[in-house]
Parts: sequence; structure tokens; C-alpha cells
Amino acid sequence: MARKKVRKAGGRAQAQRQQVHRQQMQRQQMQRQQMSGEQLERQQIERERAKRQQEGQRREQLLMQQRREMQQRQEMLRQQQMYGAPVQEEGKRKKKARRFYDYDLLVVIIFLTVFGLIMIYSASSYKAQLDYGNPGYFMLRQAGIAGVSFVAMYIVSKIDYHWFARFAMLGYIVSYVTLLLTRFTPLGVASHGKKRWLRLGPLQFQPTEIVKISLILLLAVLIANLGVRINQLRAVGFIVALSAPLALLVTANNLSSGIIICGIVFVMLFVACKIKWPFFLCIGGGVGLLAVAPYIGHLLVKLHILKDYQLGRINVWVNPVQYARSGGYQVLQGLYAIGSGGLFGKGLGESLQKLGFVPEAQNDMIFSIICEELGLFGAISVILIFMFMIYRFMVIAGNAPDLMGAMIVIGVMAHIAIQVILNIAVVTNTIPNTGVTLPFISYGGTSVMFLMLEMGMVLSVSNQIKLEQ
Repeated sequence: MARKKVRKAGGRAQAQRQQVHRQQMQRQQMQRQQMSGEQLERQQIERERAKRQQEGQRREQLLMQQRREMQQRQEMLRQQQMYGAPVQEEGKRKKKARRFYDYDLLVVIIFLTVFGLIMIYSASSYKAQLDYGNPGYFMLRQAGIAGVSFVAMYIVSKIDYHWFARFAMLGYIVSYVTLLLTRFTPLGVASHGKKRWLRLGPLQFQPTEIVKISLILLLAVLIANLGVRINQLRAVGFIVALSAPLALLVTANNLSSGIIICGIVFVMLFVACKIKWPFFLCIGGGVGLLAVAPYIGHLLVKLHILKDYQLGRINVWVNPVQYARSGGYQVLQGLYAIGSGGLFGKGLGESLQKLGFVPEAQNDMIFSIICEELGLFGAISVILIFMFMIYRFMVIAGNAPDLMGAMIVIGVMAHIAIQVILNIAVVTNTIPNTGVTLPFISYGGTSVMFLMLEMGMVLSVSNQIKLEQ
């Protein structure tokens, strides 16, 4: 009996142990299930988090792409407004690079040339009829030279301007040779008491025009080669030393051309150099010298540096009425022409001052005839056209493929701007008479020919600007 009781107790204990074991197994299984559920939940949360991150990255990439497309469209619109030509979006496959050609500048050149021919005929018809029996004598000669020069300009514009860099030093040497031949040999031809023309066989031209275009090209090459070293005093001194002898040779025989050459060098260095304050000091000094010019003139005459006729120009500038019977006659007649034109002028061809009152009306004083016949409205219109031309120069220079191209355009821009300012200032008696022509409008074959060559180089720079298509 006792054994049976022990067996029964052992069986119950064993059953209890088994039950406890089953309960433990169940609890462990439930824990495992619970843990697996938490893990699944965590994994799901992580997957959702990663998904949200991917979506955020996609949205960010989409926004960046949209910004790029917006910038591309804005750049395209800017180029279209600047160049007046349609530009394809960069999102499309690029097919080929299309070269730009500034037709706006070309139209301005054609307009000024044609307008100049009209004004030359109007200003010179009376004198041409008396002297040559043909009222269109001066106009026809100018038209022939302008036509040939225009063809030369177009040919030059289609040549890569880097090719001209090879001849920069040669042009510099030729400038010296032609100036020396003009001044010290019988080949120099005198006009109005000054040997400013050089005759080589059937050709007759002003060497100063060669100096301008050669110096522009040479300085552009030097500045491009110097690069950032142009900001060093040695580099600036080298360029000034290279230009000064030419400027002095020209100034000794032609003050206006000497001023233009100095102005070209000044503007090109001003644009190329980062430090500007020395240039502003020079401008201030120049204005100060102009204010005390009469006193300096008398002092230079006493020192035998300035001649009497040169001092006479300063005196005429200060008081033209007092010298009305001598040097002030041309200035006064020009001022009478400007004043009589009024707001809208007397009408094209109706000028009275061109009938022998204004000497050489088709040359330096042609702006006064424009004022008389077309009035203040016509004068301002001409000035605005020149300002638009300068604006096109700035656009081309700002988008030039390299520094050399930009400097060429800057040099030509300085030449045109300074010459226009000097001519108008002389006609209006703002500065002493220096004898400078109005670009594209005044009579002068050499001036038109070399101006067209300069325009050809500017258009050549514009033709090297590439627009993506």
C-alpha cells in the first residue's frame, strides 16, 4: 500500500512537473510570438521610414531639377533679349553650336554711313558746285570709298580675330615707319599747314589711322598675355612706355589724334586693371588742367614750348567773339548754325551757314549743319544712335570668348566714343578746336576705311561667340 501511495504521489508530482513545463513552454512560445510581433512592427516602421526618406529625396531632386530648368529658361530668355536670337533649351539634346553675329551693330553702321552720305551731300553741294561743277562730288567720292570699305569690313568680320594677333607687332612697327616718313620725307603731304598725309604712289592716307588700329590690336594682345599681371605697376608702366612714343609723334603733328590715342590706352588699362583710383586721379587732373588751360598756355608760350597759333586756339575757345575776325570765325559760325536750327531745324538741305559761312562744313563742322537742318531733335537722335552703338560694343565685350577679344572691342569702343565726344565738344565750343571728324558722318576716306576695318574686327569677335542650339 505504501508503495502504491508513493507511486501515486510520484505520478502526480511528475504530472505537475509536466504541466509546469508545458506552461513554461507556452509562456516562452507566447513571448517568442510577442517578440516576433514587435520585431515585425519595428521592421515595418523602419521600412516606412526609409520609404519616407526616399520620397523626400525624390522630392528634393525634383525641386533641384525644377530650379535648374528655371535657371536655364531664364538664361535662355536673357540671351534671347541680349542677342535677339532664339536659343534652344538645354534640356533637349544639343545638336550643334551656332555662331552669333551682331546684326544690330551692322544695322547701326549701315545707317550711320548712309546718313553720313546724305549729310555730306547736303553740307557740301554748294561748295562742290562752285569748285568742281558737280554738287555730288564729295558725296560720290565718299560713297565709293565707303562701299569698298564695307566689303572689306564684312570680309574681316568673317575671319577669326585671333589671326590678326600675328600682325600686332608688325602693325606697331609700320605705324612708326609711316609717321616718320610723313614728317621727315617728301612723301608727307601738307594740308592746312600740317603734314598729316602720306602719299605712296596713287595712295594717300593719314598714318594716324594706322596707329589707332595697330595700337588697339597690340594692347589687346599684350593685356591678354599678361593676364592678372596687368595689375602690377611694372606691366602698366611697360604698356605706357610702349604707347608714349607713338602718342608723342602723333600729338606733335595732330593734337586731336594724340588725345584719342592717349584716351584709347587709358580706357583699355582702366578696364583691364582692378585698381581704379589712379585713373580717377588722372581724370580729375585732366579736368583741372582744362580749367586753367589759358594760364598754362601763356606760360608755355613764354617758355617757347607752345606756339602762338596754338595759344590762339585757347584764346578763341575762351572768348570767340573777341577773335571773330581771325580764329573765332569758324567757331562762331558753327554756333550760329546750331542756334538757328531750333527744336526741329530748318529742314534737310535748307541750311544757310553751309553757303560759304562755315568753312569745311562737310568735315569737322558737319554736326553744326545737322543741328541747323534737323534741329535739337536730330542732334539728340544722332547722339542716341552712337550711344546704342557703344551699348552693342559693351554687349559684345561682355560675352567675348576671351580677354583678347574683349580688349579689342573695348579699344574700338574707346576710339569711337572719344572721337564723337571731341567732335561735338569742339563744335559746341566746349573745348578748344582740335580738328577731329565725326565718325561715319564727316567727309574723309581714310577715316571711313579704317573705321570699317575696326568694325570688322568687332564683328569678328561677335562672330566667335557661340550660341548652343
